[in-house]
Parts: sequence; C-alpha cells; structure tokens
Amino acid sequence: MQGMKIAPSLIPWQRQHGRHGLPWQTTRDPYRVWLSEIMLQQTQVTTVLRYYAKFLENYPDVAALAQASSQEVMSLWAGLGYYARGRNLHACAQKVMTEWRGQFPNNAADLVTLPGIGPSTAAAIASFCFAERVSILDGNVKRVFARYFAIEGDTDRRQIQSQLWDKANAEIPSKAYLTKDPQAMTAYTQGLMDLGATLCTRNKPRCDLCPLQAGCVAYAQGRTSELPTPKTRRALPEKSTCMLIVYSEGRLLLERRPETGIWGGLWSLPEIENNQREDIEGHSHSNGYSITRQLTMASIQHVFTHFKLHITPILIQAKKSHSDWINIASIEHYGLPTPVKKILAGLIDQAVITS
Repeated sequence: MQGMKIAPSLIPWQRQHGRHGLPWQTTRDPYRVWLSEIMLQQTQVTTVLRYYAKFLENYPDVAALAQASSQEVMSLWAGLGYYARGRNLHACAQKVMTEWRGQFPNNAADLVTLPGIGPSTAAAIASFCFAERVSILDGNVKRVFARYFAIEGDTDRRQIQSQLWDKANAEIPSKAYLTKDPQAMTAYTQGLMDLGATLCTRNKPRCDLCPLQAGCVAYAQGRTSELPTPKTRRALPEKSTCMLIVYSEGRLLLERRPETGIWGGLWSLPEIENNQREDIEGHSHSNGYSITRQLTMASIQHVFTHFKLHITPILIQAKKSHSDWINIASIEHYGLPTPVKKILAGLIDQAVITS
C-alpha cells in the first residue's frame, strides 16, 4: 500500500539486483566517488567510464588534480560537454587542498560549499563515503519519487522540487534501521540511483520487476507514462558562425577560448560572424598572416542544451605559419570542442591539412 517506507524493499533489491560492477562502486575514497558523481551529471555511464579511467590515470588523487594546469584538465575533459563542470572540478580540487588540508569534508553540509557540488551530489558523496543519513535527488531519483508519490508538475520547478525533497528526506532509513545494518545507507542511496537508471526509466518502465510496485501510486493509477509531468519543450533558438581553419607548413592557428561561455577554457578555431565573411582578408592582416587560398566548406550543425549552432568552416591556406601556431601532429593533446575535433579529423584523414 502507498505510504509504506521505501527502504525495506529497496535495500535488499539493490543488493541482489542493483549495479555492482562500476569502478566507483568498489571504493569509499571520496576523491574517486566525487569524480564519478561530477562526470555522471548529464552524461551517460558508458561515456563516463572512458573519461573516469583517463582522469585517474593522469590524476590518481586530489593533490595531482589540483597541481595540474587548467589547460591540462580541460584537455582531458574535452568531449564530455558541460564544460563548467571541468572548470569547477579543477577549482574544487584546489580548494580541497588549500582549505581542507587535502581531505574532502565528511558531511554534506560542508561538501556543498565546494565548487560544482550541489545538494544531491554532496549527499551522494556523504552517503557513499561516510554513511551519512542524507537524501539524494538527482534526475533519476526525481522520476522515482514523482511516480511513487504521484507528484504532478515540472520536476525542475522550485515548488515541485521542494515537495520531492520533503519526500526524499522522509524516506531516509531510520537510525534504528542503520544501527542494525550499518551498510544500509550506501545500499539505499545506490538503490535509488539504480532503480531510476534500470527499471523506473523515462520510457517503458519495467514496473513488473520493480521492488516498489506495491506502494507506487502512479502504477496503481495507470499513470506511469504521464508522470513525471513532461517538461514544456520550446523551439531552440538558432545561431550561426564561421570557423576559420588557417594552416600552413604543418601548423594550425588555434585560439584559447575565454573561461566563461560555451567551450570555456578549450582551444578552438578563430571565429567570425557570417556578415564578416567578405572581410576575411581583414582578419588575416590583423592576425599577421597572408592568404594563399581559401575554400568555404559545407555547414554543420551542433546542438547545445539551449540553442543550435550552425557552423560554416572556411579552409584557409596561409603563405607562412607562425611559431605560436599549433603543430597539427600534436593536435590530440589539446582540448578541442567536439564539432571542431570532427572538422579537423575529417580534414586530417583526407590529407587536406597535413603535419
């Protein structure tokens, strides 16, 4: 019946049927758990697995990450998207070293004061690493609670989030329960994540296998397909730009993007507005190179969360390269936005630009 506590059904289910083979599940090291939690925000597990291993290989602990340069960190982050996460990751590591003597705080209230760590991420780290009695509420868990309690409304709205947090806090296993089973907090937190990721999915939830089916209001009312309430989808605004692929003598002109804004901190191609295409010569003179030939290529589209970007690449062979241009042979060592990486990879594969 609805109103029954979630924990007694969820915890044994997680231990028997939940996910246990992910690399960050075999550790209570807050550095590794934190790294995985930040990467998993808005990103699929299969993608995170590659980046997680790569980061640990380069930065095995928080001290190593804090000592790295911003360019090195963003180069490794390139391709994961949501680049503010990468900048905050680096800033957080540095703050842990300078303000917390190299040790992550052991509770959610202090963890949430660090760059890039929100309430749900702080709770997950505190629960997994320190067994703190604190609730999480990431995207998957919002869906679980919205269905279980039949909470209507956009789960990103403050009022609805407040209702969901109230329910999440009320469902935390009791102190008495945790006294009898000290490892239950970890299983409960992981169980919520696993349930949302594997059974209580956005489309075609597997209610037949769900350990919470008996108490789920949405299931009882036949409303699992309509809850959570679908978000209002607006047409994405569209923007356009021209990217200049300026090369000569095995070298390429790249620019470091500002720390804020899209692709913050990554290396990218110089850009001009569409209405400036007639003045490419002006761009070349202001950047100290002369044009041998140029070719406008077919446009490509890249979709961000909040807008679509139409990119027109313009291939420009310069008469001479400059010493501060990037060696094309070492391009993989630079953090590049995904569309830029694709454009350059195609040109290199076809030997249009060569090292």
